[in-house]
Amino acid sequence: MNNIHSIRITATGLFILALNIGTALADNQHSSRTNKKPNVILLFADQHSKAVMGFEGHPDVLTPNLDKLAGQSVVFDRAYCTVGICAPSRSSLMSGIYPRTLGLLSNSERTSVMEEVVPLAKVFQQNNYRTFAFGKRHTHGAVDAGWDVQQSHLCNETPGNSYTEWVEKNGYAKEFASDWSAEFGKGSPCSTMANEKIPTADLGTRISALPESMTMEAFTTQLTVQKIREQAKSDQPFFCWATFYRPHQPYTPLKKYMDLYDVSAWGEGRKHGSSIRKPASLYEPKEHIPPMMQSIREGGNKVWNVNKAYANEQIWRNYVGAYYALVSEIDHCVGEILHALDETGISEETIVIYTSDHGDFVGNHGMVEKAAAGQNVYEDILNIPLIIRYPGNRQQGKRNAELVSLVDIYPTLVELLGLKMPALKYPLQGLSMAETLTKGKKMKREYFVSESWSQASVITKDYKLGIMLDPTDHARKFDFRSFGDQFFVRKSDSLEIKNEIGNKAFNAEIGMLRNYYLNFASKIPDIGKKEVTKNVRKN
Repeated sequence: MNNIHSIRITATGLFILALNIGTALADNQHSSRTNKKPNVILLFADQHSKAVMGFEGHPDVLTPNLDKLAGQSVVFDRAYCTVGICAPSRSSLMSGIYPRTLGLLSNSERTSVMEEVVPLAKVFQQNNYRTFAFGKRHTHGAVDAGWDVQQSHLCNETPGNSYTEWVEKNGYAKEFASDWSAEFGKGSPCSTMANEKIPTADLGTRISALPESMTMEAFTTQLTVQKIREQAKSDQPFFCWATFYRPHQPYTPLKKYMDLYDVSAWGEGRKHGSSIRKPASLYEPKEHIPPMMQSIREGGNKVWNVNKAYANEQIWRNYVGAYYALVSEIDHCVGEILHALDETGISEETIVIYTSDHGDFVGNHGMVEKAAAGQNVYEDILNIPLIIRYPGNRQQGKRNAELVSLVDIYPTLVELLGLKMPALKYPLQGLSMAETLTKGKKMKREYFVSESWSQASVITKDYKLGIMLDPTDHARKFDFRSFGDQFFVRKSDSLEIKNEIGNKAFNAEIGMLRNYYLNFASKIPDIGKKEVTKNVRKN
């Protein structure tokens, strides 16, 4: 009896011990999740003009999900890209380094500096984050390192596992080739139709025949939502760069979204019960704009055929409406991703950022896309969306007018999350926005410089100076220097159509901005830029 009784006591004790262990494990799991650093989702559109969103007061475009996100976030009204071109802008974001130091001021350069930086994704990895990149990254070298999982729209970034191959495996090779050829005149590289000649479309615009589940935006969205669901119960935080290919050209929206916009004539805008509104500076005199833009206006680019659009305004309306439609599709995708965060219960432990690498003219200045090699001055291109939702932030719902940039996101996340940093050969050049985001404090920045090979723009609260540069071999056939510099007064000329560079009344202000550029050039080394220039001259 005593032995049996002893066994019973031991069994009871083991049961109680198991309960205690289970409770302790549950408490530890709760504690670990409570102490877990926030996740970060970086929602990234390509070529999204800041003005083209509903909450910005746009007369046409519908963006209910971005509008809602903005109301829960801090919206930075004066956010700028470091250069209005895809790869260098994205590389500044991921490296925290300006293009002149990287030596990347167009899409094609490769320099030693780009191989020696420590990218943001790598820092997240070193701080026990899982890292994911879904969609076009358009970064190179060490700048593109640090991803645990990556699936790109572009087959050269994830060969064998890209959107191009995925859409073809699902039986939509011809439909995607029709979209891609609207700009390129053939199917996408690595596709079965890569060498098929297919006509381009005026202003790169045509309606897509793809199902909604098969677009490039759907690809990014599906992968991101899947990963959110997988990671929701994990004790390990994650960083996800969810990048959309659009509203970048080719402008090939689904009919579903195109039907939201009446492009039959110019009117007062959809929100006023009329057809879409004409871009305000569509008919700006061409002599006002830089040389390469003038050439495009005259039909010099046989993809865009802008001269045909001036002869037939329906071509303009189709393009503008298609751009709005692509923005609306992205908005839908953003909504799907935000819903997944809500559905899995991790919204309150996730920082959400929405931004873009640069904008699009959307008809302003009589232009399509961005004319990246020929200018780097206009607000349509340089002023980008930047919406940051930070859990528990008392500043949510506020708008901020400080000068900030993509190059600031890296140091901001490092400070917000308390990330441990490795030794850096090239110190971060952006400024942390952490206290501006959470406390509304002012940034210590009087001016901001966005710089390409052809033009450097110095931007302040009230003015903008576009300084024409020697473009080396980039667009050499255009005489940038003889065109001269551009100076715009923000308050009286929001459209940037009145160049005051010759107005002596602004000599002091122009001189001040020139000095700011000299100050910038003295502080931000042009190591990579010199390396590229040296190689160009050598060859």
